[in-house]
Amino acid sequence: MATEDALESAIRSGWIPASTSDLETSLRQSAPAVQRCLVTLAERVQKLSEVGAALSAERNPGRLLRLILTEARHLTNADGGTLYLLDEDRRHLRFEIVQTGSLGIDMGGSAGQEITWDPLPMVLEDGSPNHQNVSTHTALTGQVINIPDVYSVEGFDFSGTRTFDASTGYRSRSMLVLPLTNHEEEIIGVLQLLNALDPGSGEVVAFSRESERLARALASQAAIAVTNTMLIRELKELFDALIRVIATAVDEKSPYTGGHIVRVARLTMRLAEEINADQDSELAAVTFSEEEMEELRIAAWLHDVGKITTPEYVMDKSTKLETIYDRIHTVALRYEILKRDQIIARLRDRETESQADGAAPTPDTAAKAGSPDDLEAELVWLQQANVGGESISEDRRQKIEAIAQKTYELDGERRPVLEPDERRNLQIARGTLNQGEREVIRNHVVTTRNMLEQLPFPKHLRRVPEYAGSHHELLDGSGYPRGLQGDEVPIQARIMALADIFEALTAADRPYKPGKKLSEVMRILRKLVNKGQLDPRIFRLFIRSGLLQEYVEEHMNPAQADIVRYDETGVPLESASEAS
Repeated sequence: MATEDALESAIRSGWIPASTSDLETSLRQSAPAVQRCLVTLAERVQKLSEVGAALSAERNPGRLLRLILTEARHLTNADGGTLYLLDEDRRHLRFEIVQTGSLGIDMGGSAGQEITWDPLPMVLEDGSPNHQNVSTHTALTGQVINIPDVYSVEGFDFSGTRTFDASTGYRSRSMLVLPLTNHEEEIIGVLQLLNALDPGSGEVVAFSRESERLARALASQAAIAVTNTMLIRELKELFDALIRVIATAVDEKSPYTGGHIVRVARLTMRLAEEINADQDSELAAVTFSEEEMEELRIAAWLHDVGKITTPEYVMDKSTKLETIYDRIHTVALRYEILKRDQIIARLRDRETESQADGAAPTPDTAAKAGSPDDLEAELVWLQQANVGGESISEDRRQKIEAIAQKTYELDGERRPVLEPDERRNLQIARGTLNQGEREVIRNHVVTTRNMLEQLPFPKHLRRVPEYAGSHHELLDGSGYPRGLQGDEVPIQARIMALADIFEALTAADRPYKPGKKLSEVMRILRKLVNKGQLDPRIFRLFIRSGLLQEYVEEHMNPAQADIVRYDETGVPLESASEAS
């Protein structure tokens, strides 16, 4: 009785046609055949359910489209098929996947051959809708078209089909064309199936009503899956665009570091790609999944987002005395006052001595007044000291202290030639930043992490704040802001650290220093590796993989590339003279 109920239900729903009006007679006369039909039907329904689950789980657009067409062919036993999608402007129907089993044709998607065919126009040259092509007609009307033989049907132009058949020896016959309609009742594409095959004989037959219903059900699920995938892709594209906007804002804040974030992000990802590809070395155990690569990419693009809060005069401090402006100009004005006072003093001395006995000033009097030329030379020396360098000698410190003792008179008040803050800044040992300013710069990493931790990253991106906020950590614990050591520093942050340091050393757009020559950069990196601060495995891969040469060619001035060949440890394989 269960079989009878199931069959009656199937007939009412239209899944299988009723061959007679007398259901009970039909059941008694053909029970075995009916049971086989029900089993086949149940298998197809089960398969349709499984396909629906698979469609919902697939997030790769290319694989999803391939899955839709492949499973539609299996469900309807079709030899071939084409899946089209409408362009955003809805003026063209694009070929996405094309398959013909008997000819071995498999085009489109991530695994198939590239499709070079032109898309189908939705509008003809005269501006009217294109109802000539069966696929565009379905895209325009939403109708399901079931054609037993395309060579005998009227109303559609199948010249392209005939040309294909003539060139391949194929015989296109039955065709089933269905719209892909999303949950908003909007047509987003077309599913076209070709040449239904009889399961027993293998002969080409028309698509049955059952196959049509199965294909309809699949097309409905497929449209929703495609829409969801497209929505996810669009959200990702929007998110990526926002990330780039933020990164651009950070770079544009400083005219001197406009390409820093882009270069660091690209080098970071190239290193990660090489780690994935290099599975026969010391990094063979390290592999980044697709989601982990996305996580690292976003962290690299956002690694300096905290610099949004860093004052421009600190980020762009090109000299030791620069704040809102370069205070060396103020010092120069004071020296002009000094020179004025010396000239006035000398004139007064001459006048006094002339009034006394009419004699010329003695050498001792002139020496007491001093020479404007000496002051000019001293100012030039201060201007040179104002430029950041790698070190400052004790003699230079003492000379700055001596100059700071000098005074000049302004409005009847004696004032120092160098204010205390100016004296301290001129004595900065390395670069242009004093300790307070270095702390402001360092704080951008803390700000970066704090800002990113406020964002509701999805599960697979949850470590973006950690990676971005750790790109200044060093393996020996001497980095900042948390002083992590060894395994506490994730490998993603280690990759970013190498990329960040290498870019900073080679960059030729910094206001406080010229880009270093490659030989000096490699010497510094070797030192950091030998001190246990940078990961030696990543450093060796950087050289071994050819990324070093790739970066030099793309981003460094030729004048910097004095030595370009190094062994895995960073030791030059040629001298500078040989390289030139």
